This record gives sequence, structure tokens and C-alpha cells, in this order.
Amino acid sequence: MIILKNFTTIKQNISLLSNNTNLIVVTKNQDVSKIEPLINLNHNHFGENRVQEATLKWTSILKKHSAIKLHLIGKLQSNKVKDAFRLFHYIHTLDNEKLAQLFAKFESESQKKINYFIQINIGNEIQKNGISIDKSSLFIKYCIQDLKLNIVGLMCIPPLEGDPNIYFKSLAKIARSNNLSQLSMGMSNDYECAIQNGSTFVRVGSKIFNEV
Repeated sequence: MIILKNFTTIKQNISLLSNNTNLIVVTKNQDVSKIEPLINLNHNHFGENRVQEATLKWTSILKKHSAIKLHLIGKLQSNKVKDAFRLFHYIHTLDNEKLAQLFAKFESESQKKINYFIQINIGNEIQKNGISIDKSSLFIKYCIQDLKLNIVGLMCIPPLEGDPNIYFKSLAKIARSNNLSQLSMGMSNDYECAIQNGSTFVRVGSKIFNEV
């Protein structure tokens, strides 16, 4: 099965570069039948972009496989926070005060705690989500100190044009200056570069599921 071959190749590539990087298999738009072989290999980190699709796909799977950690890696609307809080273990796209306040509210009413990555608009692109670099430290402190959220690290999507190394190094610097140890950066086309710059979570989908 080509999916298993692709998965194994990427896992091997990651292990050659780092022993501290987790592979998030991005399963958006993928049928459960394509995901199950990876679950059967005891892979635990999976990522989804949309809350509604993830709920339909993963609710029953999570009941059977308690070790799985589900990551939300897509833009989150405030009206989906409650559903996201119920389903996900990691949120990678925390990018405004309203979302942070809503998650803090749900955590105050529950024993569940989520791991959060704050998304930084590392390329200062108008069309992209994320906290601006100049406001990043204040937002990080607000989430940790005022809202008591478990902010584990930072996430970014670098611009399509240009050298991604520049943006990955920039994100790593912001993380260090705020005493954050985790970095969610790198996708199918640049995950190796991201690992070389300290990424601890890479988000790979197309290089696993493309059967061409």
C-alpha cells in the first residue's frame, strides 16, 4: 500500500534528522479506510483542519484508541470552540484574544486541559492568520499568566515565496525569548528544513496520502 510506504519513508527521514520531532499525519479529506492502517501501526498524532469534519470522522475512533492525540491545525471560528474543546488534544491555531478567552472559559468548567500553540504571522502577510510578531510576547504572556492556558509552543506557516529557513529561525527565536520549547512548523514541502531549525511537530498530509 503506497500510503504505508510513504509514511514509513517520512518517518525514516524524520528520525535521521531528529529524535525530538513528532509527525502529525494530516488527514483532512481522507477516508477512514486510509487512516486505519496508520492507526494499526500505533501512530498516535493526527491533524485535522475543520472541526465538523473531524467530529464526524474521529469521535468513534477516539473511543476505541485512547492513545491517539488529535491536533486542530486549521483556522478556528469562535462558534466552533466548544466542539473543538471536546474533541481535540492540541490546538495549533490560537491567534486572538476571543478564542483564548473562550478556551479559558471551557477549561474553567471542565477537568480537561488542552495543549495550545499560538499561531504567529511570521511573514507579516495580510491574507494569513496569526498574531503579529511585535504583539507576540504580550499575547503569550496574556494567555499563560492571565488565562492560565497551557501554551506549549508556537506555530507558523511561512510565505510560499522565499527561503523558509528565515521564517523558521525567526519563530524559533520568538519561542526561545518566551521560554517555549515546542515548535509546530513544517509541512509536506518543507518539513525537513523545519526540523533542521528545531521543529518538534511537523504537519504532513499530501506526501503521505498522494498515491501518484
